[in-house]
Amino acid sequence: MAVHTGPGRCAALLLTVAVAAGALTGCQSIADAASTSGCDGTESRIKKLESYDVLGSEPEGAVVPKGFEKLESGCWQDSGEAQLYASRTYVLRGDKAETAAHYRSVAQREGWQPGRPDQGSSNDGQFAGLCFTRTEGDRATALDIYFLTKEILEAEEREPGPEFSSGSGYRVEITAAADGSPADCSD
Repeated sequence: MAVHTGPGRCAALLLTVAVAAGALTGCQSIADAASTSGCDGTESRIKKLESYDVLGSEPEGAVVPKGFEKLESGCWQDSGEAQLYASRTYVLRGDKAETAAHYRSVAQREGWQPGRPDQGSSNDGQFAGLCFTRTEGDRATALDIYFLTKEILEAEEREPGPEFSSGSGYRVEITAAADGSPADCSD
């Protein structure tokens, strides 16, 4: 007599084996991992990051490229460390030095402190980006202004719009550790 094994029994058997293997190897199940996420309860802190004026302050000549119209924000977790972020992307059609001066001024007005002594210049004298930090109570945040590369956009699975071909894409991004640990400008 043949024993009939329908698709339901196979699926149940596979699920049982997967759960048992996870338990025996010390791995968390998907449900357990989701319930212990470092992103839980961070909504109000993300709203705070979104509220900084520097995110909406664009220098003369900057445009918002197609596909990047909205303020992007949220929480992502990698290697056990959860990061909060809020960012805007622009394309610059002006001078990089003027852009750096604009963001230095806006950051200073909002109370951000320079995070690196070599703010904004690379070894060849080109604009390399800016980083600032700010502490409120026991919470520290970092503000980065950096130019986007094709590799960054590809890693994000984003398609640069036609505006990127006529200027330099850059991002204004504020980040904070979800656990409140200090934010800094280290690369």
